[in-house]
Amino acid sequence: MKSLMKTRALSKTDYPQWRPLWDQYLVFYQHQLSEEQTQITFDRLTNPDYEIYGLVLEVDEQIVGIAHASFTHSTWSQNQDLYLEDLFVDPSVRGQGFGRALIEATANFGKERGAKKLYWQTHRDNTTAQRLYDALATKSEFVIYEKNI
Repeated sequence: MKSLMKTRALSKTDYPQWRPLWDQYLVFYQHQLSEEQTQITFDRLTNPDYEIYGLVLEVDEQIVGIAHASFTHSTWSQNQDLYLEDLFVDPSVRGQGFGRALIEATANFGKERGAKKLYWQTHRDNTTAQRLYDALATKSEFVIYEKNI
């Protein structure tokens, strides 16, 4: 029997399946968040008032991937761009096109809402993901700087 894959919006009832993927994502990037911040993040992702959006990828009704994105205004474009902030696929099912499917679903989500560009970043050492990203998009010539404030 062929597995059924679909992408859809994250819903409030998805927390039990979303949370382990979120936790693994944070471990991958060696980052810790408080329980309070994790709950705030999930609440924002499932509340349209915050304009940060969650998508999930399901296989046979089991969530195996997550994507979080938000629109950004630009001084160079009339339309907003869509920033893909988080992307994670369960390591046990990687290599099956699920990351690509989540990126394409996120791009379609943005396009439906008028965005002309989807953009994201990854750690310079994340070479596995970069192989996929190089096949889907153009690497920017810009360097990102961060300053804590």
